[in-house]
Amino acid sequence: MSLGEILTSPWLAPVWALAVTQVAVLATSIYFHRAIAHGALRVHPVADVVFRTVLWLTTGQRRQQWVAVHRKHHTFTDREGDPHSPRIFGFWRVQLLNVYYYAREAGNAATLRKFAPDVHEDWLDRHVFSRGWFGAAGGALLAVAAFGWLTGLLVAVLHLVFYVFVLAPLINGLGHWHGKQNFTDNTAYNWRWLTWVTGGEALHNNHHAHPKAPRFSVRRWEFDPSWPVIKALVAVRLIVVVGASVRLS
Repeated sequence: MSLGEILTSPWLAPVWALAVTQVAVLATSIYFHRAIAHGALRVHPVADVVFRTVLWLTTGQRRQQWVAVHRKHHTFTDREGDPHSPRIFGFWRVQLLNVYYYAREAGNAATLRKFAPDVHEDWLDRHVFSRGWFGAAGGALLAVAAFGWLTGLLVAVLHLVFYVFVLAPLINGLGHWHGKQNFTDNTAYNWRWLTWVTGGEALHNNHHAHPKAPRFSVRRWEFDPSWPVIKALVAVRLIVVVGASVRLS
């Protein structure tokens, strides 16, 4: 069996799917979350288009919608108005139906006007990135082109499961249900072992305490996987850090 046949084997589909999911998770955390939603980073126009393209192909999400839903979550955290609080809807409903709660709020024009008036749609947003299903389908076709029909489709489906039904709901659900806290002034929790596969997003208590901090880790034993990527992009002048990071020890 050749190396190519080994790398495109269906048995490796979960590995490739997890890799694709990590690209989507890092892009979501760095671009949608830290840069656009909270203004902790400023992104070079070239990197901006790259991030949007990657997110279009791996998630089909639009930046104005993502930002509006997230800002509303911060405004009404774990109380009436929070789009996806497990304390309101229940842990398992958020874990299993997180995509429904997100889509419901993302389709609310009033939410977009109120919480993301500064995220203006440009030509690419209107004519390309607004077609989320085309992006997701394009991403699946790229997987098929890279790995063949069977493995490519498995990669696409498993990535969908990992991103939509596992990792994102865990941040919204488990991150507001139970765990450890460095800060007691908010109702979010940290899950250190989850940070490795969520781009640092599972340091949720830290983030809610300091939303504009570009780095989510605040202690030596905490790891934020997005931070080394951010520093690498800073080094090549594709990102500028605007917010100030926090350190407790």
